[in-house]
Amino acid sequence: MTTFYEFQKRFPDNAACLEHLMNVRYGGTEIDCPKCGRHGKFYPMRTQLGYVCQFCGHHIHPCAGTFLHRTHTPLHKWFFAMFLFSTSRHGVAAKELERQLGVSYPTALRMAHLIREHMTDVDGENPLDGDVEADETYVGGRKRGVGRGYRKHKAVVFGMVERDGDVMAKVVPDVKRRTLEPIIRENVEEGSTVHTDELRSYLSLEKAGYTHRTVNHSEGEYVNGDSHVNAVEGFWSRLKNSIRGTHVHVSKKHLAKYVKEFEYRYNRRKETHRIFADLIAQF
Repeated sequence: MTTFYEFQKRFPDNAACLEHLMNVRYGGTEIDCPKCGRHGKFYPMRTQLGYVCQFCGHHIHPCAGTFLHRTHTPLHKWFFAMFLFSTSRHGVAAKELERQLGVSYPTALRMAHLIREHMTDVDGENPLDGDVEADETYVGGRKRGVGRGYRKHKAVVFGMVERDGDVMAKVVPDVKRRTLEPIIRENVEEGSTVHTDELRSYLSLEKAGYTHRTVNHSEGEYVNGDSHVNAVEGFWSRLKNSIRGTHVHVSKKHLAKYVKEFEYRYNRRKETHRIFADLIAQF
């Protein structure tokens, strides 16, 4: 994992951050000019976040086409915010970004949401196969309890975990078969074994080309041979504990971004040193 000292040494100022973007997106500052075609040096501009060709004066703006385009916040603060996101186990609240970066709360909130969206893009959604656990959970609201009544003010999140592999989670409108089954069909390879609880929405998975194994939670059964949903429930636990501990409460409007943030973290749990490197390597 990148330490704060290593971060400061690599990205001491805006110029170093902009040069990194130029290297990632264009391969460096000595390249063939897209306008005049001559191979030469591109020099940093004084008043803009860009580089200029030594021959024809053509401008290249490395931030264009990324979530950093037209930003008025210094690049060094953006990179430090991504560093904080990547080194924190339970995420970073907007108030913490406000304190650490010295920006306004609306700016910190916007930065946090854009970084979460960037995490979603970097993570992608690769198909799952083999043994896949599927489960749904309810997030948000103030009322605790069991049954349908306490759930009506909560958001529904559906998740699938490939054992010893990646997780994929989405905010969904409900837990009906017409909602959940198409997500499974789209993201789980046909022929895989899908492990679920006894929810009736999963009953037609056999007809959809999957081997379907269940555990009956309502009867106190949590393991049936090698069938269980412990991995995906472990992800739910991490997600909810992090929301309670770091953010206290998140709105339904933005919940999908938080879910994808923790999906990104889970999928890199075995290689935590990659988190910051991945974030700054793909723009």
